[in-house]
Amino acid sequence: MPLINSTTLITSLSILHLTIAYYLLTAPAKIAHHNLVILIGASMGLPPPPPSLIPTSTSPALPLAASLLGLLSVSDLAAAALPTEIYAYYFAAQAPVRIFFFFALEGWIYASKPGGALYGVGRGQAVASTGLAFTWGFVELVSWFWVSSPREKMGGGGYGGRDWWVSRSG
Repeated sequence: MPLINSTTLITSLSILHLTIAYYLLTAPAKIAHHNLVILIGASMGLPPPPPSLIPTSTSPALPLAASLLGLLSVSDLAAAALPTEIYAYYFAAQAPVRIFFFFALEGWIYASKPGGALYGVGRGQAVASTGLAFTWGFVELVSWFWVSSPREKMGGGGYGGRDWWVSRSG
C-alpha cells in the first residue's frame, strides 16, 4: 500500500491549483516571493524575476491564468470523483501527456536560462526563464511522475488497485 495513493495526490494537486488561482487574483507577488520558488530557482541557476515582471494585481494576463488553473483544477476534481473504472482510464491517459508537456517545458526553461544553449533565442524568455515558471513546472512534473509510478500500480495502490493497463476483455 503506498504512502499516498494517486487519488489523494490528484485531489491535493487540484486544491493547490485552486489556491494558486486564488493568489493570482488577490496577491500575485506572494507567489513570486514564495520560499520554494526562490529555493528551486536559485538551485537551478535561474534568475529571479525582475521587478518589472513580478505580477501585480493589475496585470491583464492574471485573470486568464487564474481561470485556466481553476478550470484545470475543477475538471480534475470532477474526474477524480467518478467511479474507479472511469477515472483510472482518464488519468492513465492524462499522466503521460502531462509528463511530456512539463518535461519539455522544464527543458526549454533550463536551456534558455542565461548561459544556456538557447539563451537569447526567441521571445518571452525573460518571463518564462525564471524560478517561478520552473518551480511550477517542476512541482507538476514530480506530481505526475508520482501519479503514474509503476510500483504503485503493480502493488495494488493507485488507480483503484487494479491493473489499469490490462484491457477489459483480459
